Amino acid sequence: MKKTLIKLLILALLPILIYAQKVQITSESFYAKDAEKQVHFIDDVLVKQGKSWIHSDRVIVYFNDKNETIQYDAIGNATYEVFKEKNHYKGHSNKVTYYPETSVYMFTGKAVINDMKNNRQINGNIVVVNSITGDADVKSTGKAPVKFTFDIGGN
Repeated sequence: MKKTLIKLLILALLPILIYAQKVQITSESFYAKDAEKQVHFIDDVLVKQGKSWIHSDRVIVYFNDKNETIQYDAIGNATYEVFKEKNHYKGHSNKVTYYPETSVYMFTGKAVINDMKNNRQINGNIVVVNSITGDADVKSTGKAPVKFTFDIGGN
C-alpha cells in the first residue's frame, strides 16, 4: 500500500504529456485510492505546470491502467490561468476538469473565462475549451443565458 501510494504520488508529478513540463501539486493533505487509481489532494490545492496553474479546494488526479494521468478534477472555488501554444486563458468556476491527452478543459458552475490573447470573455454554466486550438463550446443551464463579450476594435 505504501509503495503504491508513493508510486501514485510520483506519477502525479511526472509530465502529463510526452512534451509537457512537469506538474507540481501542493496541498494541505492528500490520500490515494489504489483500487480506483486516484489521488485526492485536499485543502488549498495548487496545480502548476510551467506558467499554467489551477487553484481550488480539492483536486482528484485519475490514472489509467498504465498509471498515466488521464484526468484532473479541481473542485470548489477554482481559479486558473492557462498558457498553451499561442493561447492564454484566465478565469474562475466551481469546477475544472482537465484532460491532458487532448489539452481540453471543461469549466462548470458559473464559469467565467477570459481569453487574454483576443480580449474576449465567455460566461456560462458549462464551458469546454480546447486550449491548443482555442475552440470553445458554451452551454447554459436554467434561466441564465451564456454570454460572449468582445471588443469590436476601434475606440
